[in-house]
Amino acid sequence: MNRTIQARVGTRRWPLVPLLCTLLLLFVSNSYAADSISLDDAIVSTLTRSPELLAFNYALDAQDGRILQAGLSPRPELGVSVENVLGTGNARGLSGVEATVSIAWVLEGGLRQRRIDTARAGSQVLAAEANVMRLDAAAETARHYTEALAQQMRRDIADQALTLAEQTVAAIRARVDAGTTLTAELSRAQAALARRVLYREDIDHELEAAYHRLAAQWGELSPAFSHVEGDPLNLPTLAPFTELVSRIDQNPELSRYLSEQRLHDAKLRLAQAQSQGLWRFNAGIKRMQSTSDTGFVAGITIPLNRGNNNQGRIAEARANLQRSVASEDAARVRIQTALLVLYLELEHSIHRVDALRDNVIPRFEKALSESRRAYELGRYSYLEWLQAQNDVLDSRSELAEASIQAHLRMIEIERLTGIRLVPTRTPE
Repeated sequence: MNRTIQARVGTRRWPLVPLLCTLLLLFVSNSYAADSISLDDAIVSTLTRSPELLAFNYALDAQDGRILQAGLSPRPELGVSVENVLGTGNARGLSGVEATVSIAWVLEGGLRQRRIDTARAGSQVLAAEANVMRLDAAAETARHYTEALAQQMRRDIADQALTLAEQTVAAIRARVDAGTTLTAELSRAQAALARRVLYREDIDHELEAAYHRLAAQWGELSPAFSHVEGDPLNLPTLAPFTELVSRIDQNPELSRYLSEQRLHDAKLRLAQAQSQGLWRFNAGIKRMQSTSDTGFVAGITIPLNRGNNNQGRIAEARANLQRSVASEDAARVRIQTALLVLYLELEHSIHRVDALRDNVIPRFEKALSESRRAYELGRYSYLEWLQAQNDVLDSRSELAEASIQAHLRMIEIERLTGIRLVPTRTPE
């Protein structure tokens, strides 16, 4: 059963959607180490093994049943009637009985095709909904992956902080042993080191939780990896905004509105066809017991179209169609506005990354090196050296957060446009 469902998720049941992840299905890699995972592998695992996506197959099966039911014709009806029976005179007993056996059926005309069209339009809506679900699942996986990547960056910065704290304790102990520094400074440095150790432990817990949240995207309760691959500082060169806007039509949410419009249009046509009424024919054989004769009988029932008994459904279907058109227009404005905001925020995040990496951090690192030499020469106090350390660590943290924010905005832009923003700005 699971194998069958997975096959349907990857083929007919789940049409490919324009998203950063559509291309990932074509590049499944089996070569990564057992203890690490790439973004491509994480998204492919989600799209093929997510419990929520697999469960949606049953909704598609139900819609298949509706299409099948819509194509079935009404069953013919067998009718049996008797006359002149159990009466008086010539109708006493069964001597004068007249029996008629007939078959009746309904002429549907184009009504059955309207039902089929409506059911198939419902399938298109579900297919569009499947695209949106795949889009959301892939984007959510990318977010969890980015969060795990962020925790790894924070762990690296915490390791750097530990190294600096350990170096500080060693330098101050040497000066205490030489009698040039009070033991109070050593105690403060040791306390700062202990705080760095605690913070490093906190990061470990957060990172483990991030790994579990990521693995849960494809139904695993215990992650089979202990590292996520990638360099958050590897950011894209942005395409022109006009190019991104031109791809909004690829957004599955808009495709879903178009599918809904086709469904409401089909429902409108079905309601209009049902308002006409259906002709009913019957034919059979009549047996007259008194004369031992038989005869052919036939009849037709024609509905009298006095007013439109389906006008309420027609009005409802027409209003739903107009609402879907209006909703699509509103969604298009909302998506384009969100795209502009994300684009501006991504530009700013990339600018912050560049400025922090190229201008801020190198100067703070130079100041830290000079502060340590000044401290060892007795020209700087411990607090001045500690401030220089904090400046470096804080700027590195700012760099990490700016790069993570950039990646999160990349995910949302890719979700809105279907254009994969390939990293091309590998830092030197």
